[in-house]
Amino acid sequence: METKRFIKNDSGFACAACGREVEPLGYTSRNHCPYCLASLHLDENPGDRAANCGGIMDAVKADPDPKKGFVIYHKCRECGVIKRNKAAADDDMDLLIYLTAKEL
Repeated sequence: METKRFIKNDSGFACAACGREVEPLGYTSRNHCPYCLASLHLDENPGDRAANCGGIMDAVKADPDPKKGFVIYHKCRECGVIKRNKAAADDDMDLLIYLTAKEL
């Protein structure tokens, strides 16, 4: 039996990095804060909440993608793991553009 690698989990939250309230995205799982682009290390696969770390994941790089818009690279402050995630439509565009110039 095949296991799903994506579990929709679209709920609002208070950002652990900047403290702002973040509304649900509405069309897919909300993975990160649209204001500071930080995330939490909660998932092994999107939405599964199977990671034991729980550390803040800082947006360290963004790459433009012709199909996805931007792909954000998050690095965990606690364990150092790097994960990729598609940017959301309401993400801070200036911050995304700034992150495209950074090295991973």
